Parts: sequence; C-alpha cells; structure tokens
Amino acid sequence: MKLELIATATFGLEAVVKREIEALGYKILKSEDAKITYLGDERAIVRSNLWLRCADRVLLKMGEFKALEFEELFQQTKALPWEEWIVPDGKFTVTGSSVKSKLHSVPACQSIVKKAIVSRLSEVYGMDEFPETGAEYTVKATLLKDRVTLTIDTSGTGLHKRGYRVQMTAAPIKETLAAAMVSLSFWRAGRVLIDPCCGSGTIPIEAAMMAKNIAPGLSRSFASEGWEAIRPELWKEERKAAYEAIDNETELEIYAYDIDKAAVEAAVENAIEAGVDDCIVFKHMDMQRMDALGKTGGIVITNPPYGERIGEKEEIEKIYAKYSSFFKENPTWSLFMITSDKEAEAKTFGRPADRRRKLYNGNLEVCYYQFHGQKPPKETKE
Repeated sequence: MKLELIATATFGLEAVVKREIEALGYKILKSEDAKITYLGDERAIVRSNLWLRCADRVLLKMGEFKALEFEELFQQTKALPWEEWIVPDGKFTVTGSSVKSKLHSVPACQSIVKKAIVSRLSEVYGMDEFPETGAEYTVKATLLKDRVTLTIDTSGTGLHKRGYRVQMTAAPIKETLAAAMVSLSFWRAGRVLIDPCCGSGTIPIEAAMMAKNIAPGLSRSFASEGWEAIRPELWKEERKAAYEAIDNETELEIYAYDIDKAAVEAAVENAIEAGVDDCIVFKHMDMQRMDALGKTGGIVITNPPYGERIGEKEEIEKIYAKYSSFFKENPTWSLFMITSDKEAEAKTFGRPADRRRKLYNGNLEVCYYQFHGQKPPKETKE
C-alpha cells in the first residue's frame, strides 16, 4: 500500500531531514517549512520512526482539501477511509491549528473533524458507540490558507525522546537538534570531537550513536506499534535489522567536559543507557583547560550557556575568550556552536562565521555558527 508520510522538523532543519529520508530510500514529494512529505508504505512508517534522527514526528497523511465552510470540512473529512487505520475500539483524539483560514476557530474545527470520523466509522462498523479502549490515534487537522491537511501521528511521543536520557540537567538541548548539529558538521569517525560544555551529554552521545550506526528509536516504543493495520512482524524485522546494523568496531575519539560535576555524572549515566559509554571520555573539568590533545583537524561541537539560559555573563565571556585563544593556537580545528548570542562571532573569532543557520532550541531562536579550520598539512612519507 502506497502511503504519503510527513516528517515534521524544527524550522531550519528541513534539508537535514530530507537527506535522512532519501538515505532510507524513500521518494520526496514535497519539502516545505517544518515538514517533508514523502512516499512510503507500512514498512516506511516503522523504519522512519526507528531511524530518523532529526525529525520531530512521522505523520500519516490521510487527505488534503480546501474548506471554507464547516459543512465542507465535515463532508470531505467523512469521505476519507479512516476505517483502514482506526479499529472499532480505537481511542482517538483530534488536535488542530488554523492559520490565515476562514475556519479560524480551532476547537470548532476539531469538533467537526471528530464528528465526521465518528460518522464514517459508525456507518462502516455498524456501531453507534465506540468504547475507545484500544490503540491510540492522534488525528491532527492543520488549516493553512483554507487548505486542510488531515494526518494521524504514528510516533506518539516526539522522536527526540530516544529513551536514554535518564538524568537531566538545566536547559538540555533536544536530541534531534543535537543530532542535526553533528550532521551539519564535518565530524566523522576518525576525527577527534570535543564538547567542552557537555551538560547531560546529548551532543557527544548523539555523535557516538551516529558513528556506531545505532538507530535512535531502537530503545523506545511508538504509537503505531499498537495499530492492527501495521503487521507486528514489520516491527520485529526492522528492530532485528537495526540491531544487526550496529557498528561496534569503529574506534571513536569523543571527549565531553563540563564544569558541573552533577552534569558529568548525568552524562555518564545517559551514555551508559545509550550504549555508547565505551567511546566517550567524560571529565569534570573547566573548559578553560581544554587542549587539542596533540591532534590536528579536530572538531568542537557545543551548546554553551547563553544569557537566556544559565550562567553568569562573566563566565560566558570567559568561554568566548577561551575559544578565541584555542582556535588561534589550533588553526586546523573547527568550531560548530549554537547560541542565541548575536555577538558570538565577534567574541570568538572576530570575524563572520563561514556558515550560519537560524534554528530553534525549543521556543528560543538561536543561530548555529560554523567556523571552519584550515586543512591540516598532509603527512609526508619518509
């Protein structure tokens, strides 16, 4: 069965998620702000949830149409084959949003969509009442400029919830954003990676999981696992394939430091839970002591404290000063840093970043600054 799926994403990460979908072998139909529509099947639902590192959710697209009146919304919603997915005892809720649309009352739209689905299922199943004691289905009605898109959420809890974060610290970065930072950097296995402000360890853990080819959704469950329309053997097959795909041979050099001892302890626990504690060196250490470890061409990927989050201004200034001196002494190293500080370029390098990308850390607008180091000299053979 050919299905249209939608991977939602944080604004600014659409291209990253698009590449991930293409790497899974699926055809992109459309890429828009915060969502990528692609063609797949039942297995694609399973594989996408297990493997997409930077997407927020995977939605099953049920239909799209124009609606200017509530009757249009009702009739066109009812015309869709909801019974192909929602079983008689299915528990379903309707969420919604409306932007620049004549039908601007979100509660009213939600109510109409719910009634239309119930009406359809009543006719198909010959039932007047539904127990709603079975699998969960979250239907979303998105109205944009009078166009209605109806979807069912296959993920359940957002995909950033990998399942390994057993310990939290102040202002943690979302796992999906951390994975995107690594994906957008030059880092790969064989190059040293340092996060000098690691917090609960999200960036180094995501990097290690990527290098070891650990599927990000391998240790969690998804809403669609309980759906009768998706054969249980698909989940078993894809999970088995994901376990077999893990690379335990690649040697990694990843270092994670933090001045907060509790943060380092949390990071270690999270790394153990993620199965990557053997390839990350954690240290309770002031980043002022960070050195190049005798390496050239290293990468620093970090989410340092900034004004809106934690840390005193003087401490933040010290961090920038350290970056400035470190990269002057180590010109082959590169820095990939996310911050809301609009003066970060001047404070670290005194020049514009080689690349910058506007992103969102939660609801906070931030910039992902990329400072590229010089190419290391080639080793000469004697």
